[in-house]
Amino acid sequence: MLKRILYWVNDRLPVIEAWERHLSKYYAAKNFNFLYYFGALSLVVLVNQLLTGVWLTMSYNPSSEGAFASVEYIMRDVEFGWLIRYMHSTGASMFFVVIYLHMFKAILYGSYKLPRELIWIFGMAIYLALMAEAFMGYLLPWGQMSYWGAQVIISLFGSIPVIGPDLQQWIRGDYLISGITLNRFFALHVVALPIVLLGLVVLHILALHEVGSNNPDGIEIKKHKDENGIPIDGVAFHPYYTVKDIVGVVVFLFVFCGIIFFFPEMGGYFLEHANFEQANSLKTPEHIAPSWYFGAFYSILRAITFDIGPIDSKLGGVIAFAGAIAILFVLPWLDRSPVKSWRYKGFISRTAIILFAIVFVTLIWLGTKPTTDTYTIMSQVCTFLYFSFFIFMPIYSSREKTYPVPKRVTS
Repeated sequence: MLKRILYWVNDRLPVIEAWERHLSKYYAAKNFNFLYYFGALSLVVLVNQLLTGVWLTMSYNPSSEGAFASVEYIMRDVEFGWLIRYMHSTGASMFFVVIYLHMFKAILYGSYKLPRELIWIFGMAIYLALMAEAFMGYLLPWGQMSYWGAQVIISLFGSIPVIGPDLQQWIRGDYLISGITLNRFFALHVVALPIVLLGLVVLHILALHEVGSNNPDGIEIKKHKDENGIPIDGVAFHPYYTVKDIVGVVVFLFVFCGIIFFFPEMGGYFLEHANFEQANSLKTPEHIAPSWYFGAFYSILRAITFDIGPIDSKLGGVIAFAGAIAILFVLPWLDRSPVKSWRYKGFISRTAIILFAIVFVTLIWLGTKPTTDTYTIMSQVCTFLYFSFFIFMPIYSSREKTYPVPKRVTS
């Protein structure tokens, strides 16, 4: 009976073909390492955010009068509301943790190079949508840091020539951040952006399965096939990598639950202390900073403290902020190296990747710190190194001596 039902459905919807194309007959290289867990983990966190978000909206009041109180109600009176809220707030930070590690893996092994440029572009579009989703959701608790963090970010649009002030008011929907702003951010966070995010995730996976996954050696396994057309160095994604991913998911859930139950605030990085105080437009916090996952780009924004010709420091900071994200989209065309993986790149490329990782983490840390002369100088140095990694990449990646790439994947 089950077979008959399955075949009846399959005649009208190609379930079996989809299963084979994307799982049981989708072949990936045998040499995946632990860095390949983070793509699957990002899907796990996405599902967590969607499900917990739905439950939170059932008790949340998207108004300036009731938002903060409704979050307190969820935490104190809704059965297991504290758990759902912590799952959502911790999930937001963990989403960026796994996304950053997923992107770092792609940079390490050249997963953005031919023929995977479109996969990288879809991935960066997901990252951009995720940043917008996180920013919209950050205002919803209506705490002090939510309010003033949004005030700082939205005010940046006012520095854009000609259209800046009108654009700033259009985003807020009012002359100041108010209940109107909160309500439209709620609508975007709950409805519009999740739809965009899900669509981009589907396109990302479809593009990936069209050309095949990269591997730590950067070798195309489709070049070596047996008499049945199966890659010699490949294994079926299911059951081999689905089982392997389950192991990674279990380990991740241990860490995830440990944070939720023992230190959900993470010392003020996951849940800022100022956000436990209701938003007050007449009381400015001593130190305003966005969430840690925006820290790197916020540091770049603050690093521009000088005018550049007709461009004042505020507009220059916004341009640097936008440029730091935009330059990631063109990474596939900046890397001119004849090899993909950093295993076979030259000394300069290897050093540049390691230095870039250190600089990015340092920028994140600086973004959470108050503005001082020392931190500003550090931000300026790190900003210079951040852009240098991309700007000089076409030169050092094309001229350095690389190592010979094996014809078959290594174990």
